[in-house]
Amino acid sequence: DTEGTFRPQRLAQIAERYNLSVNDVLDNVAYARAHNTEHQCTLLSAAAGMMAESRFALVVVDSATALYRSEFNGRGELAARQIHLGKFLRALTKLADEFGVAVVVTNQVVAANLDGGAMFAGPQIKPIGGNIMAHATTTRLWIKKGRGESRMAKIVASPSLPEREASFGIGMEGVCDVKD
Repeated sequence: DTEGTFRPQRLAQIAERYNLSVNDVLDNVAYARAHNTEHQCTLLSAAAGMMAESRFALVVVDSATALYRSEFNGRGELAARQIHLGKFLRALTKLADEFGVAVVVTNQVVAANLDGGAMFAGPQIKPIGGNIMAHATTTRLWIKKGRGESRMAKIVASPSLPEREASFGIGMEGVCDVKD
């Protein structure tokens, strides 16, 4: 967690929805808060050590790029940022391959066309990380907030899934059907 947004209380609410033991669910989660990009990489190494000892099924990195945005500023540091981010993402891919875990990476977006040129052409926002992020991922989803609890997820790129959209809700019980 690079932004301090993980909430065990949410897992407890979802566990209760499925009549699972809250303590058992929380005991099956390993959590770490990264404070800078070096720490983020160190935590990835620590995760590999944990996976060598115990079975894990999922790694979530929320958000892969947040700390890079704050530590590497401007175009002058863009190359260094992309190289460092690329190393992190390659290590994450190696972790997935070596231990057979699924990986979910969240990312941030920024306003596109900040220079004012082509103001109405192309997307209005774009993902942070550029091609480094695009090439390091297998399936990319675009999730946007709708009204109230509703969300829309769109498959943007995938080698095995067609481009498609789906609506869903986020309620106290976790992911749910959209409420009218």
